[in-house]
Amino acid sequence: MRPASTHDAIVIGAGPAGSSAALALARRGRTVAIVEKSVFPRRKVCGEYISASNLALLERLEIADAWRAEAGPEIHRVGFFSGDTSVEAPMPRAKSVPAAGDGFGRARGRDILDSLLLDAARSAGADVFQPCRAVAIERDGACQAVWIQAGAGNSRDEATILRAPVIVAAHGSWEPGPLPSQLEKKGRPSDLLGFKAHFSGSTLPPDLMPLLTFPGGYGGMVLADHGRLSISCCIRRDVLAGLRASRAREHGGQVSAAETVEHHLRTTCRGAREALEGANLDGPWLAAGPIRPGIRSGYDGDIFRVGNIAGESHPIIAEGISMALQSGWLLALELGAAAGGQARREAVGRRYEAAWRELFSTRVLAAEAIARIALGHGGAATMRAVVRNFPQALTLGARLSGKTRAVPGFG
Repeated sequence: MRPASTHDAIVIGAGPAGSSAALALARRGRTVAIVEKSVFPRRKVCGEYISASNLALLERLEIADAWRAEAGPEIHRVGFFSGDTSVEAPMPRAKSVPAAGDGFGRARGRDILDSLLLDAARSAGADVFQPCRAVAIERDGACQAVWIQAGAGNSRDEATILRAPVIVAAHGSWEPGPLPSQLEKKGRPSDLLGFKAHFSGSTLPPDLMPLLTFPGGYGGMVLADHGRLSISCCIRRDVLAGLRASRAREHGGQVSAAETVEHHLRTTCRGAREALEGANLDGPWLAAGPIRPGIRSGYDGDIFRVGNIAGESHPIIAEGISMALQSGWLLALELGAAAGGQARREAVGRRYEAAWRELFSTRVLAAEAIARIALGHGGAATMRAVVRNFPQALTLGARLSGKTRAVPGFG
């Protein structure tokens, strides 16, 4: 066991939520440790789109120029691809964008975005422990002790101890584990499993981001950096199992989940099929999940939650990165001005939870409503009928999802 080191805050997870919180705290003079289990750059199951409402925040975090340098084209139109239906409508402009932006979002790969944020946090003075896993959190007087180690397993024999009065859980909601902030997961037939891939040579119009619906699931696609098409989707576990079994019978052997998902997309959604016609897979498909949409506690016993572990919307609204960045910023705003003991931190936790719900609850509920329709019996057909007759519903949906809403402190 290595000697303990003490910080003002320990952030577990270096995705957009964790790194934005750590970066903002470090810039306020706080001593911060970041614990990240993966080596960067790494790809993630993620839609990769960032709404223009985040541009002012990226400026404040001082990564906006680097992010813009190779991000994909501005998205001026939102679309809907379902069955043989393809409809589009204007993407609403965001409020309170800096002079360098004109109110439209863009996409850039998580392999690049996460590295930009983590490098900025390191440059701001954060201590980065990577690749390391947090294997336990225990109360240690006025602080909490986080046991971290490199490699697999949960043994404490070779662990390093980090101490801090504040723990920021930014490890996401998809992986169970030993930490009190992680979720227990039991598989259910209705679980939604996430899949993601990049393609080169797509024919998707560069300024269009369509929502995809297909039997048993939904997804989206957008052009990101270097001309890569980023396609991500969720599909019910039981539907995927049935599709794999059917294809295995057709092919006389096992068929991978990724191959099954791609075949299902191409055969049931004309818009996706046309966008992928002639395109080449750029790297392997990724899988993750199941997702657990909903609003959770943002604070409990000196552990603050940001990103998906604080609350998760159905990815049908393409706001995951936005919610991660903004929740990290919200927490840093509260913690940056806080000092004192646990009673003060509890007050900060209550304020943070209230601010989180005020900013995100509408989009979480809107995403749940849209996803229920898309996944319900006859829901996709209903959506097709509504969107064909009222394309402006797509623009309205983009507004409800938070794409035009200013981040607190910038509007």
